[in-house]
Amino acid sequence: MVDVLESKREATRLRILVEIADRQPAVSQGEIAEAVGVTSQAVSEYIRELVEDGYVEKEGRSRYRVTKEGVDWLFGAAGDIRRFADHVTQDVLGGVLEDAAIAEGPIDASETVSLSLRDGLLHATPGETGSATGVATTDAAAGEVVSVTSFEGVIDIESGHVTVIQVPSIRTGGVEDPDAVAAQCADADVVAAAGVEAVVALRETGADYATHFAPGEVAADAAGRGLDVVVVSTSDELGRVTDALRDAGVTYEVTDGT
Repeated sequence: MVDVLESKREATRLRILVEIADRQPAVSQGEIAEAVGVTSQAVSEYIRELVEDGYVEKEGRSRYRVTKEGVDWLFGAAGDIRRFADHVTQDVLGGVLEDAAIAEGPIDASETVSLSLRDGLLHATPGETGSATGVATTDAAAGEVVSVTSFEGVIDIESGHVTVIQVPSIRTGGVEDPDAVAAQCADADVVAAAGVEAVVALRETGADYATHFAPGEVAADAAGRGLDVVVVSTSDELGRVTDALRDAGVTYEVTDGT
């Protein structure tokens, strides 16, 4: 995978490929040149290279389309950028920002605390016993909220997994066995529903679900905090859910809920 942040040429290549994907199939090299800030001649050369590399295919005069290989490269490059952004926000800026945590015991302001993530929430324990530490800026009793800054180290956390259970829409018969669907949700840390049929199926069985608003985004955020998530989704809503998961770079699998 190419790190587009290490090379100005690769960064320009990325931007041009994104512009082609956004404008395809009718592509104006002049408009791309203006958007990217290079000459039309440079755009023409970049496009020629992208065609040679198999990332773009030419369909006719001024008509181009990004190939599957091009889409895969864009996803990889986007992952590079996302990891860099995470490094800046978490590792660099994290040391100068303040965040809230749940106190695991009595904590005094200016005391060093160990940080951990549990149930998707930040917890602070008095002392330096963990792989990540910070400094409390407020007093707190056990169970209260404490403000923490001067973060150091990395919190040990394994990303959670998302399972998307696809159920039929009402047009194709609806959910035939809600109990079977609910059983697949039993071991999940978080359950979300996408679509009316999914909501009703979970309600009929008394299954506890967190939300039916933006379920893909909720699942991605929860998985990033180490929680295992199940999203029960109708076939109509499946694309929105998986798009949100892919955009967030979250691992997921789709299973049949019938």
